[in-house]
Amino acid sequence: MEKTYVLIADAHRARCYERKLPGHMLVELADFVFPHARLTPTTDAGDLTGAAGKGHGRTAHAGTQFEPHTEVPDKERASFAQQLADYLNAAVAEQRCQTLFLIGTGPLLGDLKPLLAPATAKALRRTAEKDFTHYTGPELCERVNRALELPD
Repeated sequence: MEKTYVLIADAHRARCYERKLPGHMLVELADFVFPHARLTPTTDAGDLTGAAGKGHGRTAHAGTQFEPHTEVPDKERASFAQQLADYLNAAVAEQRCQTLFLIGTGPLLGDLKPLLAPATAKALRRTAEKDFTHYTGPELCERVNRALELPD
């Protein structure tokens, strides 16, 4: 019998379920919570970024180079997406999962999908841009079933 995983996620919370086909029950396998990173001053009270990104690079010229600006929430979401991708990639590689559905917020799905290994991407059957992280029990199961039955 083919094992199906359903990942329900937003930028700060994710739960992975196994979807039991008879009755379409969801059995929770893992719960991920990514806490908000806190900005703390690293140099003086007015500088929240510190000196990160400054430097002379390999050319040893007297100029300054900076890394592209990325908002802290984007960095948090990208780190969380990597953690989720690692979990899903391992599940597929270890043959714990043959079919995958992703249900989540658009920004997180956008960060997560490129991080999936080729075998995991092949196992992916559908994505749905919805936030079901606040639902549990029969209501969650009903919403997931409806989201997965929608035509492409």
